[in-house]
Amino acid sequence: LSRHNDGFGNDPVLRNSLEVGGEYMFRMRGEAHIWSPDAVATLQHAVRQGSWETFKDYSAQIDSETARAQTIRGLFKIKLAGETGRKKVALDDVMSAADIVKRFSTGAMSFGSISREAHTTLARAMNQIGGKSN
Repeated sequence: LSRHNDGFGNDPVLRNSLEVGGEYMFRMRGEAHIWSPDAVATLQHAVRQGSWETFKDYSAQIDSETARAQTIRGLFKIKLAGETGRKKVALDDVMSAADIVKRFSTGAMSFGSISREAHTTLARAMNQIGGKSN
């Protein structure tokens, strides 16, 4: 009913004005998003100018946004082995990339949940890297 009243209400000022809607559009004093106008402008400037320094500024902006817990990554603090007093893991104790990708799986996604093209692409990718696909 509320949406109907927004669209067809009697208020002459709001008669031709609907809420913009959407979850991702930037709004002043609205929900914060990583892709702020400043971040997008900085990225565009870095790319257009080929400026590594400007790209580092952009990267710092994005990293500061993740620190505000807008991503899962922002909820974690990565500590190097030296910071924790632990020894580094020896490279011989780490699985090879070939062994790691064998564990990848795209289990049981039906055509109802993804398109035929997506299913085919995932199957090809898993076959190429040695992962599992059904």
